Amino acid sequence: MLNQAGILGCLKTQLKHKTSYNLAITVKKQAAYQSTWAQSFVWTSFPATLFSRIIAEKIFTLPHGICLRLCCLKPRLTAFSGSLYLPIEPNTMSPILNIAFKAARKAAHMMLRASGNLNTIKIDSKAHNDFVSEVDREAENIIIQALAESYPHHAVLTEESGLHGKENAEYQWIIDPLDGTTNYLHGHKQYAISMALMHKGILTEALIYAPEYNDLYTATRGQGALLNDKRIRVSNRIELPRCLIATGFPVVDQSMMDTYLAILKDILAKTAGGRREGAAALDLCNVACGRVDGFFEFNLKPWDIAAGALIVQEAGGMITDMHGNETWLQTGNIVAANPKILAQLLPIIGEHLQ
Repeated sequence: MLNQAGILGCLKTQLKHKTSYNLAITVKKQAAYQSTWAQSFVWTSFPATLFSRIIAEKIFTLPHGICLRLCCLKPRLTAFSGSLYLPIEPNTMSPILNIAFKAARKAAHMMLRASGNLNTIKIDSKAHNDFVSEVDREAENIIIQALAESYPHHAVLTEESGLHGKENAEYQWIIDPLDGTTNYLHGHKQYAISMALMHKGILTEALIYAPEYNDLYTATRGQGALLNDKRIRVSNRIELPRCLIATGFPVVDQSMMDTYLAILKDILAKTAGGRREGAAALDLCNVACGRVDGFFEFNLKPWDIAAGALIVQEAGGMITDMHGNETWLQTGNIVAANPKILAQLLPIIGEHLQ
């Protein structure tokens, strides 16, 4: 069995220059019965360092059927102890989600490079408090191109450029290439790539990738939800006063602002608190992981919520509109929580909508 010293010895003649970055190495035994990557380990010249970004990656084939994936990682100046998980080649995803992840990862690399010089990014305003950057557009182009190469007959609905392909296509992707644009442009790390696939009008696959955290959320209908290949579940709290509720402010369409503020005031008085982080896709992922116990927001778009909603549902949660109905994808008004908490949130919201 190869150890760190053995692997580095094998690589010594192949690496043309030294790097000041850290090297994360995954090992795969090439065999017909084993096609997934084994658990990563890290060799580093910086002891006790937490890594934040994959800068580059390369695969080496060595004797005895051993395959190596080598990643250069940008270090953070933060003490760290424990194991490092890299969602490089998740081994439990469906083939279609693997294609989606490759597209998302390519777009994420571009985003991370661009985030090093935010002041040079060109920004346009679509509406009041609704911004789009050249990074949004480039990420969208990367994803659309990747999907078109693998699934030329699939339609794609995106935030920035609308519908690509037939409106009545059997398969349709719903994509937000950069959910949390305002966060991204201000250097906040709470942003993500959100991708969902509908088959004959039913959500069947979902993927949300948070580049700054290297977190990959996935779901396939009927097969549960995962974070970095580990199964996730919504919280099991049943008492609303102990619950943390996430939300989003109606900053673009402010027609519901007074109603929203009244609802928020009521919910804050009856729960353990609220959180507003600025990316609906990740808010829904937080519900799916049990980090928050519920989420509500008005006037969202399909690309904001399609992937996150399926992830919540596959994690054991429920999704409705503000009246407890199933029109959330059409109206953009959404409430998400475990069944017990959803049943307590809906009457509070409903009191202000009559």
